[in-house]
Amino acid sequence: MTEILFYHMQRQPLESVLPSLLEKSLERQWRVTVQATSEERLQALDDHLWTFSDESFLPHGTDRDPDAGTQPVVLTLRDANPNAATIRFLVDGAPLPEDAGSYARICVLFDGSDQDALLFAREQWRAAKEAGHSVAYWQQDESGRWQKKA
Repeated sequence: MTEILFYHMQRQPLESVLPSLLEKSLERQWRVTVQATSEERLQALDDHLWTFSDESFLPHGTDRDPDAGTQPVVLTLRDANPNAATIRFLVDGAPLPEDAGSYARICVLFDGSDQDALLFAREQWRAAKEAGHSVAYWQQDESGRWQKKA
């Protein structure tokens, strides 16, 4: 059974939230795939992950890179799992993958100020529960820390 975590972003944008979650995943030695829904977002994330911090960067590539299978983090627009990731991040309304059961964890990150994103995340929650996955809902508190709400 796959654990599907829903992250309701209210206090910080994706550009602040995603790098810290990716760092935690890499600390656990998990391979990661991040799925976006537009070429513009994919390129922005690709650029951002190299420069988000003055002290570090996140090693990554896109699924178009010839060595994508060797990358610890791969950015994609497709449903594929090019680097045999155990965790998948879905951003900007990327759908739950057909092979959701092949991941240990899927993280759905959605903008709490976007009504369409909120409604789509609720649909994904229902679909994940109906498919028998373990689901959890995380929300940021006033200091920006994640708290499990459901």
